[in-house]
Amino acid sequence: MQHHLTYGDIEAATDRISGRVLPVAIAPVDAGAIPTAHRDPLDDRPDAACEVWLALEYMQHTGSFKARGAQNFIQAHRDAGTLPDHGVTIASGGNAGLACAWAAQQQGISATVFLPTTAPKVKVAKLRGYGADVRLVGTEYAEALAACEDFAKATGALPSHAYDHPLIAAGAGTLLEEIRARVPGLDTVVVAVGGGGLFAGIATAAQHHGIRTVAVEPENCRALNAALQAGRPVDVPVDSIASDSLGARRTSAMALHSAQQDRVHSVLVGDDEIVRARQSLWDHRRIAVEHGAATALAALIAAPHHVPDRDLTTRPTGSSRNYRPANGERVAVVLCGANTDPSGLVQRATGL
Repeated sequence: MQHHLTYGDIEAATDRISGRVLPVAIAPVDAGAIPTAHRDPLDDRPDAACEVWLALEYMQHTGSFKARGAQNFIQAHRDAGTLPDHGVTIASGGNAGLACAWAAQQQGISATVFLPTTAPKVKVAKLRGYGADVRLVGTEYAEALAACEDFAKATGALPSHAYDHPLIAAGAGTLLEEIRARVPGLDTVVVAVGGGGLFAGIATAAQHHGIRTVAVEPENCRALNAALQAGRPVDVPVDSIASDSLGARRTSAMALHSAQQDRVHSVLVGDDEIVRARQSLWDHRRIAVEHGAATALAALIAAPHHVPDRDLTTRPTGSSRNYRPANGERVAVVLCGANTDPSGLVQRATGL
């Protein structure tokens, strides 16, 4: 499997899924709501607040960006004549499984989705609603994954992956092309990172256009950040309120390659900051997103705080605890998914 994406991969995906996914909606954040960095004393430009937009990708089919990669994956195999009679298969009860089942239904092929027996009934019902054949195997994800792999070998079904595949990542990267078309002069895109499919796609497209990418992870769920430090993908503990969507134990080689390029910044945020960002979106916009989606916004509104000396030795160069846009910087924040239980959101008068 290729270990890095090219901009050509993103262009091909854009053409392939055109008309098959919903175009992203963009909403501006109120001027002055996002704090900016301290001015460089030599910067003689007039004062100008940063301009921040929210990319409302949670409104995509199936409630997340994953629909893009799933459509690109299936359509590419259809175009190549490599779609098997047994369709596609995946082990995922999350957004990737939903997207795979939906895309298969849209393309008129079968999808077999493997889940542990502990999977929430609502997820099973939603998958079946998209026409998927749901197989409940074992009590842990690893057992469902093994069964999925056995099924693919036995039947010839095409195995899909939640994030570690170039067609999946390239499909996700089409989102940056749409954001850039809607925000002329875009300087920076801020995106949450789990396994790294969305990040790799967006960072590859952003790099081509000279746009900065801010990769945001929970501090206790930091597969990409740890890989940057180690210089290779490594296993990390997963312990975050956002781990249901960002809880990859290891990032992909594709994502690491993308993160090692220029114009990429790694940011770690605390769970309390993620919760505050998610609540702010509800308070101000009545937007209910996953904690994983709120992780991206948390990087912009997290308060600066002292980092203990011991932390300085565990964070790679270029990693920080927040991101402060510069004078006049144009920033887009990706709100990537909304498959969440909104009952934890409380009514408050204040907000973003």
